[in-house]
Amino acid sequence: MKVTHLGHACLLVETGARLLVDPGTLSGFEAVRDLDAVLVTHQHPDHVDVARLGALLAANPGARLVVDADTATALGARLPEHTVARPGDRLQLGGARVDVLGGLHAPVYGDVPGCTNAAYLVDGGAFLHPGDSFLVPAADVDVLAVAVDGPWLKLAEAVDYVRAVRPRVAVPMHEAETTDPGKYFGMLAAFGPDGVVRRLTAGEATPL
Repeated sequence: MKVTHLGHACLLVETGARLLVDPGTLSGFEAVRDLDAVLVTHQHPDHVDVARLGALLAANPGARLVVDADTATALGARLPEHTVARPGDRLQLGGARVDVLGGLHAPVYGDVPGCTNAAYLVDGGAFLHPGDSFLVPAADVDVLAVAVDGPWLKLAEAVDYVRAVRPRVAVPMHEAETTDPGKYFGMLAAFGPDGVVRRLTAGEATPL
């Protein structure tokens, strides 16, 4: 597999297909081509930039847009043609199988209402993008994308999440709103399991 970090939570995953996850306002994805699917975990702008989504799909006419239920409701007519993904769904996207897991966005504070959040498990556990959640799947995970910053988490929770999932490789993401992402990446590596955390070079396809 190859994974390219395109900023914040946006990752290009190349397995049996080319899958782009969470093209949001803090990411640079305009030049990506030959996509089989664009996957959106939830409705927040840092995970889906509606203003740029149409142009991305026009440049990738073979790509299928997959969104969670609340994104479909909240953005409605502003979204291009799409498929609504719900937990329990299994999708065939190009040469990849994607299982939809999850339910809700991690709590931001107290009883503030959350929104739906779809976690995407590729090829039975080869890769997991949990969106803004700490979902631990039943399947073993080879490569895990893990958030390191946001109003809904503290770094200790990210470390605990890596330890709970026990992937071979953990790829830090969700860093664009901090002024010192290297500090957070380094702390995740220092406190996490030895040799598991691997920081990706922005915009560079990395074999994992």
